[in-house]
Amino acid sequence: MDCPIMGMIKLFPFSYVPRGWAICNGAILNIQSNTALYSLLGVQFGGNGSTTFGLPDLRGAEPDSNTAFCIATEGLYPERQ
Repeated sequence: MDCPIMGMIKLFPFSYVPRGWAICNGAILNIQSNTALYSLLGVQFGGNGSTTFGLPDLRGAEPDSNTAFCIATEGLYPERQ
């Protein structure tokens, strides 16, 4: 993929996580290491909002076990209009 929009979720047709993406498994991330992604997601998927935030948890929503929903952790920052 050329350059995804940060925060976009994509179903990949394989069971590993590509570089620049994170699996949507509800993981808790450090805000300080992921400030741009945190500014988009906030704490709507978990975390304490002062040091951590959560990723969406889409486990079980995949059509089969050889696919994975991932969220772009790098890429273009979506600007508001």
